[in-house]
Amino acid sequence: RKPGGAMQALWAGLASYLEVFAQRLEADREHARTLVFPGVVLPLVEAFFLYHSAREGEEGARGSAGGLPTTASYSFSSSQSFTLGEEPASSSSSISPAPLEGGVPSEGSSPAAEGGGGVVVQFIERNRRLLNALVAATPSLLSTSLAPLMRHPRLLDFENKRMWFREQIRREQESQPYGSCRIAVRRSSVFQDSYFNLNNRQPEELKGRLRVTFKREEGVDAGGLTREWFNVLSKEMFNPNYALFVPSAEGMTYQPNRLSGINAEHLNYFKFIGRVIGMAVFNDLHLDCHFTRSLYKHMLGNTPTFHDIESISPDYYKQLQWVLSNDIDAMGEDLALTFSVEINQLGQNQVVDLKPSGRSISVTNANKAEYVKLITQFKMTTDIKEQIQAFLGGFYEIIPKKLISIFNEQELELLISGLPDIDIEDMKANTEYVGYSKSSAVIMWFWQVVENMSKEEKSLLVQFITGSSKVPLTGFKDLQGMQGNQKINIHRTADITRLPTAHTCFNQLDLPEYSSFEQLKDFLIKAVTMGSVGFGFV
Repeated sequence: RKPGGAMQALWAGLASYLEVFAQRLEADREHARTLVFPGVVLPLVEAFFLYHSAREGEEGARGSAGGLPTTASYSFSSSQSFTLGEEPASSSSSISPAPLEGGVPSEGSSPAAEGGGGVVVQFIERNRRLLNALVAATPSLLSTSLAPLMRHPRLLDFENKRMWFREQIRREQESQPYGSCRIAVRRSSVFQDSYFNLNNRQPEELKGRLRVTFKREEGVDAGGLTREWFNVLSKEMFNPNYALFVPSAEGMTYQPNRLSGINAEHLNYFKFIGRVIGMAVFNDLHLDCHFTRSLYKHMLGNTPTFHDIESISPDYYKQLQWVLSNDIDAMGEDLALTFSVEINQLGQNQVVDLKPSGRSISVTNANKAEYVKLITQFKMTTDIKEQIQAFLGGFYEIIPKKLISIFNEQELELLISGLPDIDIEDMKANTEYVGYSKSSAVIMWFWQVVENMSKEEKSLLVQFITGSSKVPLTGFKDLQGMQGNQKINIHRTADITRLPTAHTCFNQLDLPEYSSFEQLKDFLIKAVTMGSVGFGFV
């Protein structure tokens, strides 16, 4: 059915009307979540989604574009099937359509042709801040009239997704009362005792209300002992004596140890740790643990990229960058690079083919992109495949994969570890500049934008620059980098058409010398909030 001119006029008027509120939200970001809208705004927005959902037909109404639940109910299952490295059905990788002319997409265009309901996606893009403010005021909208937003979770604020996520957990707890899960542990052996307490229990038991007792200690668990147990256990899982995890280059995050097999119980331990993290998320409790970006991607079902190698091995990452950026055919036999990798397995060197007969296939300009893809897959997935599968197996027993996939990797860290309190004055006092000074206009604009960020955006900024939301207890002066103590450093770059980029191993932000405060604000917010879907990381 071809839409009439009346409907086009209505949506054009709606776009103009909403533009007024978008300007108000942009002008007062600090109080965006508490602004009061006229009563007519929500019905008009609801009408837009209702009309276009009907136009997109049955497939759109089912929410198949995102593969995510868009109704009030969600089915939990303890038997989650998964394939390591497969892409989830979530729309975290949805396309970003071109900006709209006048804020209204053409009614004559086909949603299918624009990819995943182009009209609706463009409307959400254009009015992202306003829609998030409406949801923040009434979270239940994501389960009712604004449920179509859940097909495009990358456009929702973290807090709105977190509230929707908690609602699904609450409904699960109400529909399936699990009783209590009681455990008794010795503080001096908290990891081993917890493992033996939980290892043979069914996943449904682990979703019950936790009751923790520390042996030979007085105290009744009214919630405090459970939080303490999670806190102590989350630190002990990184104990090097268990050989389960290794620190990343900057020392703030952890990656599964490829040599964890020296511990005979390592796979059972990884499954146990996955369960513990799932239990913490299920109970809305935070853990003092931070993993590498690539491990968070595995938890979401996303494939790590070669950029993720930087946090594990910065020097090797630079070598791969060199291969991609240079004419390696001119190197001839001097390069001697083949589709194979040499690994050290407990003192013995082994050559592993990245593809059949890979050690006999030279890397050339024509196939070097394939080589980088395969070496990334080997180092970030294949080489620790068993560890990751065991870890995910335990986690998915508690938290279904589809449910967690609404988040990106930065948000998943915040969900697991919580939002830190970022002291901006301390951050400013411990930031160094290259090509800029404290009095440079761009730097003064930068701190003005940062000071007006929400708590969530400040956490994402720290993640963007350092690779983790975790700040040392002693403050930013003791941030660690690849070479030890490394303060945040902001470098001047010339290309003002590019978004800011970050080198997390060096706590380095490359900030172009933008020509105006508005451009800097727009580009910085985009880089920080959308970096996980292709912007700003190198």
